[in-house]
Amino acid sequence: MRKLSWDEIERPDPETVATLPKHPVRLVVHNVRSIHNVGSMFRTSDAARIEHVHLTGFTGTPEHDDLHKTALGAQDTVEWSQHDEAIPLLHDLQAAGYSIAVLEQTDQTNRPAEVDAEAFPIALVVGNEVRGIDEEVLDAAERALELPQYGAKISLNVGVAYGIAVYDLIRRYRTLHGPPGDELRMQQT
Repeated sequence: MRKLSWDEIERPDPETVATLPKHPVRLVVHNVRSIHNVGSMFRTSDAARIEHVHLTGFTGTPEHDDLHKTALGAQDTVEWSQHDEAIPLLHDLQAAGYSIAVLEQTDQTNRPAEVDAEAFPIALVVGNEVRGIDEEVLDAAERALELPQYGAKISLNVGVAYGIAVYDLIRRYRTLHGPPGDELRMQQT
């Protein structure tokens, strides 16, 4: 075994990424205070090739220079938008056919890897590092997703939790529907 050099790792350039089909997942980052967490979620969103990142409430945006330390350019490859309020955005996403899922511990949670086929397209909402998801946002959601935890702590860092959850969702989507873009090829045949 040998470690691959940067030049040996196959990856599309940013212009190509913009043309590739995305997984039908959107991220809503609501009231996340650490710009480094936000940057990390941009980088993960690029790697997962999701559709869009929505920044709501007081969540920082890519205009903040410190985001670039953890996003490492992903702020330029992932479509994003800023919204003052989360609830109108969630209603707009629902009207566009997205199911709304919060990443939160509730009395009715499922694992991201177990969502049903009808959950897609999906908007995944992550919340504040201390308070989690606001009650009004929880009330607007159709489902809550939770990651199993086996240690003494009751939570994970929001950026880490998002990374685990989004990859579980993508794995689930690809199991149920195939890679994004296949549905377009199937309709054309």
